[in-house]
Amino acid sequence: MDIWRFDAIGTIWEIGTANPLPEGERDAVRETIDDFDHTWSRFRADSLVTALAGEPQEVPAPPDAAAMLDLYRELSLATDGAVQPLIGDSLASRGYDATYSFRDRGARPAPVDWMDRLAWDDGALELREPDLIDVGAIGKGRIVDVVHDLLGTLGHVERLTDAGGDLRVSGASIRVGLEHPFDATSAIGVATISDAALCGSAVNRRAWPGERSGLHHVLDARTGEPVRTYAATWVIAAHAMVADAVATALFFDGGAEFAARCGVEWVRMTTDGAVEWSAGNRMEVFV
Repeated sequence: MDIWRFDAIGTIWEIGTANPLPEGERDAVRETIDDFDHTWSRFRADSLVTALAGEPQEVPAPPDAAAMLDLYRELSLATDGAVQPLIGDSLASRGYDATYSFRDRGARPAPVDWMDRLAWDDGALELREPDLIDVGAIGKGRIVDVVHDLLGTLGHVERLTDAGGDLRVSGASIRVGLEHPFDATSAIGVATISDAALCGSAVNRRAWPGERSGLHHVLDARTGEPVRTYAATWVIAAHAMVADAVATALFFDGGAEFAARCGVEWVRMTTDGAVEWSAGNRMEVFV
């Protein structure tokens, strides 16, 4: 498999295909990723979500709006509001802002009435009050799926789409280590992925500098505080967006039940080192 590596949306991508991608197809991949980033990145001054935060309004719905926000509604209901898309200001308040200041300005709960503030029906996306949309719980999985499907339409039956470890593979089988959240040089297990997606999340991946800061990117939207019970999650699903969503849900009460309804396999590790997994899980866990 030929591997094309490049940087985009703050991570390293690897696109694997049986034959090297022509430059025109590479351009199509880059443009697809940039279009998504230009819409949904709260780190870009020229993005749609940044514009909406400054001037709440109704705009034509972007292509990904319904799929992502419908899933966010399910996530929010499953986790009793712990996961939702109007958490951008909560993250920024803790220091995960557009400038990556990592300066903690205190906990800021996200609005509990987010489904009244944000509407995405009838081909329109409307933000009714000033808020900052953040789709980090599922966004990378979504763009992995979009790029993976694009490669399929271009005739690449055997393909791998990997965005910083969130990946989807078709027509091949790969083995992926489950990185220990407290020791990046070791793994707690191995997943074999065939015609499926694997997404993971860990509190060490985007943690604030300083050993005692205790801050990371997985916040409880209800409190604006970082989660403390679980350190890492991994999920195998048919599509990366679903795997990404469940990987986030598993940090909270209700996550395991949501995973069961989605019919996915999962493994998660607590902050005290215990490892849990779903019924029917086929990922190899070292115990």
